Amino acid sequence: MAAAIGADLPITEPTSNVVVDIGAGTTEVAVISMAGTVYSRSVRVGGDKMDESILQYLKRKYNLLIGVQTAEVIKITIGKAHQTDETETLEVKGRDLVTGIPKTLTIDSEEVRKAISEQVGTIVQTVRIALEQIPPELSGDVVDNGIFLTGGGALLRDLDVLLREETRLPITITDDPLTTVVVGAGKALNNLSLFREIMAE
Repeated sequence: MAAAIGADLPITEPTSNVVVDIGAGTTEVAVISMAGTVYSRSVRVGGDKMDESILQYLKRKYNLLIGVQTAEVIKITIGKAHQTDETETLEVKGRDLVTGIPKTLTIDSEEVRKAISEQVGTIVQTVRIALEQIPPELSGDVVDNGIFLTGGGALLRDLDVLLREETRLPITITDDPLTTVVVGAGKALNNLSLFREIMAE
């Protein structure tokens, strides 16, 4: 709800909006209409699990030990959710698990995409399940309004492209995905009548 308010969606109107908030630890999917939540689902998959998968991939394939922060840098720099013709590379520094000596190697974006494919697949599946739960009378709104992505995970490159292909719906990334929830919470607290309406649900 806070994400929807932060994204300036018309939450109090008799129209439905689908919001997907991809955070560090969880992904939340909600269908919001008339200041209430029609449907919501949360899965324990987010940016942290993607970082862990990248870390484990490099350990398994290259015997290279890296830190979680390095894994996040890899995800942000060359990570992508959808296969494309363009392949980017990145030089990664870590410690060789066999020799114990620092080592540098080059990985590409396709490797990273494969490493995080399980988490991305779970997010897509969660969105699909949510769409199946929407009451028929609200489905038309979703066709018109599409899905709104927020949270740090929304910045994963081509995630919007993948979701658009999988759902055939318009996908919009909020203006500042990292702060949308915080901004929304602040707006709700500053507008007590709206806050009461939400809390009454």
